[in-house]
Amino acid sequence: MSKFLDLFEPIAPALLSVALVVVLSVLFLTLAHWLLFVRKLGTLKTLSRQIVMLTVTLVGVAAMIVALSVNPQTQQTAAIFVGLLGLAFSVAMTVSSTTFMSNAMAGLMLRAVRNFRTGDFVRVGDYFGRITERGIFHVEIQTEDRDLATIPNMYLVSQPVKVVRESGTIVSTELSLGYDVPHDQVEALLQKAALAAGLEKPFVHLLSLGNFAITYQVAGFLSKVEHLLSVRSRLRGFVLDTLHEAGIEIVSPSFMNQRQLSEHDAVLPDRTAGASSPRPSRSSAPEDLMFDKADREQHLESLRTEQALLVQQLKDLEGQVQSAEEGEGVRLESELQRLCARADFVETTLRGAEEHEGG
Repeated sequence: MSKFLDLFEPIAPALLSVALVVVLSVLFLTLAHWLLFVRKLGTLKTLSRQIVMLTVTLVGVAAMIVALSVNPQTQQTAAIFVGLLGLAFSVAMTVSSTTFMSNAMAGLMLRAVRNFRTGDFVRVGDYFGRITERGIFHVEIQTEDRDLATIPNMYLVSQPVKVVRESGTIVSTELSLGYDVPHDQVEALLQKAALAAGLEKPFVHLLSLGNFAITYQVAGFLSKVEHLLSVRSRLRGFVLDTLHEAGIEIVSPSFMNQRQLSEHDAVLPDRTAGASSPRPSRSSAPEDLMFDKADREQHLESLRTEQALLVQQLKDLEGQVQSAEEGEGVRLESELQRLCARADFVETTLRGAEEHEGG
């Protein structure tokens, strides 16, 4: 026992310093993770938070190596530790370098291209939904089922990505009608249905002239894309109602030629003539439930962007106030107070939203 203590005594201070560094590093990493990812303090985005966390981890590892290297008795241990760390890193990079580096580089590429942002509707491959998070290695979208799908960045780079523009999109639907129905009458009715569905500048295209029917496409501009799915469904409903009210049946001509009915019988729903389904209210739109996380993340990102802009505006305005003349200074002071009030409101709202999300 005494021999063991004699061997341990020279390196005891070094081991204690290393143990202290390890404990402090673990505590600091835990605190950083809690602040960055649990409470989500500050205006940093997900990619920036991940980079900060990676940097803090590397600093902690470097601190442990330095603590081992300070004492001559533990320098050999430090060399072995560095060698093992380098070997483990090399093996990890060899095994996962393709996927790891590909997704990281793809993430940087997507950041540089900036073809979509949080809250946008996107379609890539079999996935359709709204962006909720953008990380170094993946992008998270919320689907129509309210589920969260994690898509590797490499997949987004290698596949065509369709992004619904925030400024508006074209909503359309297709149907086929027989040659016995005048196409000019159909076009007028379809445009009426598109207007009733809330679309702007409706138009109708004749997509094909088949052997038995004409294929029509009715479309219109939707300026607010938040309720895209509801408007698509509503358009189809108004197309049905409008054509049925005009006495036009939507049925295959081949089926009409085969049924055992008189020529005056029509395939129409049994309902009161002229009645139409009520237009759904915005408050009952299913998108509010489907994409709740996407809405929340988009709102938080817009608040962070506005907060950063207000901080810069306040700095610029404070400099102008100090150098302004008396008459101009009064106006600038009033503008400064307005911006300060807005900044306080944004900060309070952002903090409350982040605390609610963290809780």
